Order: sequence, then structure tokens, then C-alpha cells
Amino acid sequence: MTPLFKKFLGMNWLLVLNIAGLIVFGVYAIFNASAHKEEAEFAFKWRDQIRWVLMGLPFFFAASLLDYKWIRWACLPMYLAGIGGLVAVLLIGVEIGGNKAWIRVGGMMIQPSQFAIMAGILILAVIFGELPRLLPVFRRPWLRIMLAGLIAGVPAAMVIKEDLGSGLVWGPVFLSMMLIGSIPLRYLITLMLCVVSFVPLVYVFGLKPYQQARINSTWYMMTNQLDKVDLQNEGWVAKHLQIAVSTGGLEGKGPESKKVPDQASIHRTFFPHESINDFIFGVIAEEFGFRGSVLVLSGMALLLLQSIFVAFCARDQLGRLIVVGVVAMFFVHTFQNAGMNLVMLPVIGLPMPFVSYGGTFVVVTLFLMGMVQSVWVHRNISAVKKKRSINGPRDDDEE
Repeated sequence: MTPLFKKFLGMNWLLVLNIAGLIVFGVYAIFNASAHKEEAEFAFKWRDQIRWVLMGLPFFFAASLLDYKWIRWACLPMYLAGIGGLVAVLLIGVEIGGNKAWIRVGGMMIQPSQFAIMAGILILAVIFGELPRLLPVFRRPWLRIMLAGLIAGVPAAMVIKEDLGSGLVWGPVFLSMMLIGSIPLRYLITLMLCVVSFVPLVYVFGLKPYQQARINSTWYMMTNQLDKVDLQNEGWVAKHLQIAVSTGGLEGKGPESKKVPDQASIHRTFFPHESINDFIFGVIAEEFGFRGSVLVLSGMALLLLQSIFVAFCARDQLGRLIVVGVVAMFFVHTFQNAGMNLVMLPVIGLPMPFVSYGGTFVVVTLFLMGMVQSVWVHRNISAVKKKRSINGPRDDDEE
């Protein structure tokens, strides 16, 4: 039995099944949201989702079977490539839905911000987990925080300029990795207090008027102050999301909304093209009801809990930080996507991992889950090598 095949058998197959279940449910939800359209380009988006998944599977298995230690030398080139992609968006970017966040490569639309976030997680894991051991000067917490803040701040500012939703992911990811990255709690508390202090200034001077209106309308709708909301403008999407979720009930309107006339399906009538990505949870709530919503959220919760278990089993700080960064990113995406569809959070476009339609995002999420698998597969390697160095190699050792 070859070492590579041993690694393959040693993968966390419960985690693999969890990912597969979310992908299958997501493809079915996308089919329900798009198959009714007459435009062929939109009606077969569920097939495109399958193609993106198949494209991402080699990255998933390659990342799973290779020792994650390779990121110590590859994180910097990946980070620079992510920055280059963001610069390319500024120069030759394509605007979709009001956001200039894509570039066209060989007939495909690529979103570099997703690659930048992926590379950011990996390089932050190296800074917090490996740099103090390689360079003793970085054992000082404040020095690591400054370096990590600079490394994360540059792409975060560029992403926020292109896509506010994707840019906001950087904050929770950075704080989560600080918490696990041997940074004293007093530094974390001080940083969070500084961030909270600047929130009002960002709201007043940093946000555009339509972004402020989205936040205000969400608050007014949550507190039942509908007289203060312009339901024909900034409150239009939130109003129809509320109707879609509330009319779904326990069982929903059925696959492809067969239980009701077509005009009674909110997502088909009012936001058909956005329903496959940003509003996919609203589609699930409307067509599969409360049961379908609980099912998909339970699947995501199980995925995150299994990943946290992998972090506890990691052989070193580097692996633990990789998993924590991925968990933080997935949690923010899921929380924001479900929250805005339930009108508990402002409408900011963030897809739900493995469920929403998204080309680049699907490949990136599969690669990141491959990194989580790599931490699991290689969790005992250090102990095995130490034991062999003491007892000598075994006769049947194929390595």
C-alpha cells in the first residue's frame, strides 16, 4: 500500500460526505431557482455549478493529500498573485450588478477577491504560527499584529473598494486567527475596542448613502417601523425577502413552486437572477419551507463543528490556524447570507458556501476544505516520525 493511498484512506470521510450533501442540495436549490427561465444561459446555471464543482475537486484532493507545510514557502507567491488579481480588476475589471469585481479569462468570469481572501488566510496562518519560530524577533505580539495588519489591510482595502460584502470577511477572519495565534487577550480586547470606536465614523463618512439606507431600512423593519422605510427603493428587496420566507411556511411551496401558481413565487417574480447566489437561502425557505432551511443550516453547522474538531486534533499551530481561518470565513458567509435573507442583517451580497452558485467561490471553498482535510490527514505525522527516529525504521516501512 503506497503512502499516498494510505493518506487517501485516512481522510475524514464524514467531512467529505457533509460537503457532498451540501453541494447536492445546493445544485438542487439552484435548479429550482433557475430552471423555469426561458433564457438558456440562466436556465442551465445548475449545470454550470456542477462543472465548477468538478473543476474544484482536483484542487480539493491535491490540497488534502499534500502536507500543508508547503504553504510556508508558497503563501507569499499566492498572496502576491492575489494582489495582482485585485490590481487587474481595477484595470480591466468587468462590472456585474453594480460591482466591478470580476475579470474575464478565457471566456470565464473570475473573481480575484476570493483568491485574495484564500491567500490571506494562508499567509496569516504562517505569520501567527510559523514566523515566531523562524525569526525570534516576531515573538513580540505587537510586531506580529502590525505585520499581519499590514498584510491583511492592503487586500482588504482593495476588496472593499470593489465589493463591500467580500471585504467585510477579512475582519472576523483576522480577529479569529489572532485569538488562536498566541496573541495575549489584552491586545485583542484593545483592538476590538478601537474597531468599535471607529464604527460610527465609518458609518457617517465611509459608507455611501445607499449603503447607509440599507442599514437604516433593516433596523426599521426589524423594529416594525415600516413608516420610516421606503419600500419602493432601499426596502424593496428586504420586503420581498420577508414575504418569500414567511409564505414558505413549514413545508414550503414545493420543488419548483408546484404547489402555487408561478406568479405566487416571490423569487421568480421579483429577483430571479439574484436568487441563485445572494438570495439562495430565501429560495430554500420559500420552496422547501422551515424544514429545508433547518436542514441546510444544520448541514453547515455540522461542517463547522467537524472543522473545529480537526483544529483540536492539529499537530501544530500552523494547521490549527489554517482551520480556524477557514471556519471563520465560512461562518461569516453563512451568517450573513442567512441573516440578510431573514432581514436580520443589511442586504450585502455574500454567497453561502457550497450552496450558492459561484464559479470562483466554489473552487476556492473546495481548496480551503482540502487544506482542512490536509490538517486531519497529517495530524499524526510528527508523532510517527519521532517514534521511528527512536526505534529505527520498520521492515515494512514503505517510506
